[in-house]
Formats: sequence, C-alpha cells, structure tokens
Amino acid sequence: MSALPRSLLRHRITAEPYEGETSTGPRYGPPQTVRAFVDEQTRAVVSPGGETVTSSSTAYAAPGVTLPPLSRVTLPSGRVTTVIAALPRDGGGLPTPDHTEIQLQ
Repeated sequence: MSALPRSLLRHRITAEPYEGETSTGPRYGPPQTVRAFVDEQTRAVVSPGGETVTSSSTAYAAPGVTLPPLSRVTLPSGRVTTVIAALPRDGGGLPTPDHTEIQLQ
C-alpha cells in the first residue's frame, strides 16, 4: 500500500529539530509545520537508549518525516513536548499505510 492518506492527517504540529546542547541549553532548528494525526494516549515505549519511558501522545505523519530524539514539538492543544523517537513504519509491500510514528513525552 502507499503512504497514509493525507485526509487522515487532520492536525498540524510545530516541530523544532533538536540540534544539540550549547552552554545555555538545548539548540533547536527552525520550526516546521507537520501534518499529522495526533493520538493523546499514555503508554509505555522504549527510548533509543533502551529505557522504558512513558509516552503521553503519539503523532502519525507522512513517510519521510524525520525528527531526532529531544526535538521540541507543539501540539494542536498548545502543549509543548519532546520527541522520544520518530520511527518509520513501512509495510514492506503489505496492504498497510506507510507512515512515521512520532512518540512524544
């Protein structure tokens, strides 16, 4: 199947990619608007470091969206959160929609 249909990407999130630490704190790239479907549901996920952490919401975006861990995201509700992981979800030819799953703190 192809990518997640655009008609399902009903929300807009603002993402600022994490670029590293400076002497004054974290540095972020320019904000970008990303079309997504936001599911505000609490669940346990595994971080890139292998720790089990709590995710308070998940955004589903088009394939190819990349956000490094610790990127800053503003949800449609105005809540500001950070990325735990952005994972490509590819059905490998199966009839499932390809997308990017963005796990948020």
